[in-house]
Parts: sequence; C-alpha cells; structure tokens
Amino acid sequence: MPKYDYQSTRRDFLLKLGVAINAIAGALVGIPIIGFFIASAVKRKEAWVSLGSIEQFPEQSTRRVAFLNPYHTALDGATAQIPCLVKRLSGQDFKVFAINCTHLGCPVRWFEQSKLFLCPCHGGAYYEDGSRAAGPPPRGLYVYEHIVKNGELLIKAGTIPNLSNT
Repeated sequence: MPKYDYQSTRRDFLLKLGVAINAIAGALVGIPIIGFFIASAVKRKEAWVSLGSIEQFPEQSTRRVAFLNPYHTALDGATAQIPCLVKRLSGQDFKVFAINCTHLGCPVRWFEQSKLFLCPCHGGAYYEDGSRAAGPPPRGLYVYEHIVKNGELLIKAGTIPNLSNT
C-alpha cells in the first residue's frame, strides 16, 4: 500500500474555506427564494369572516370595526386585528373599505361632519363612496368583497384588497 505524505497547504485551506463560505451564503440566499416559490404555489382557502350582525350598522352611517386575520399566528399579537370601515347604504347594501390610504398605506379616518375619509399622513381625502377627493392618493379606497348571510355581514379576509383583486 502506497504511503501518502500529504501535507495540507495554506492554499488548500483557503480553497476549502472559500467553498464553505460560498455554500453557506448560497443556502442563506437560496432558502428564502425557494420558500417564496413554494408559498406562491400553495393556495389559501377563501376565508369569509363575520363583522357582526347587520343590525349593529345603522343605515347611512360609517363604522370602524376590526376582525381577526384568519391566517394569524401567535407571534402577530395585536396586529392580527385588522380594522376596516363599514358603510351601510340601505337594507342589505354595504360597502366595506380597507382602512389603508392608497398613497402610502396610512390609516384613514371617517369624519361624519364633512362626510370625508381623511388620511393624516399627506392630506389625502376620499368621498364617502371611497373615491378619491384630493391629495396625493392615486385612486379611491380599496373595497373588500362582502356578502350578507343569515343577517351577518361577511367579508373575504386574509389579504388587503388591492388593484390585483378589484
């Protein structure tokens, strides 16, 4: 049996160290990318969440309500509660707005006296039907898909409505 007198050189050590660092860096970059593609392929089930009885929403009024994100985790804490604005037009005719301004996502507030939704961040204003009134927002408020079932107002929750699903 031949006897090898292999002595590791500095060059061999640096080559192995470089390969190891590149493998670690590749894993750190590759794992989130693979996770993104896997998460994109997995479809979530539609989640209809109750905002309560339609009787708690007087006609021609707008109320702020919050619902629990159906896809929340224990680490979400208070952010699992998602606010929205519900306008009851008449009978079972509702409009449910996302609270996010379409400019930069700041929370808008409803002002009954002026009949406007106002954004405190950059002065965005919206009419009571959610359409853009003034300021930097490029469009009206996003609207949740909703239904009335057995006297309860339900919205399709789990995602913030945006241009891709309006």
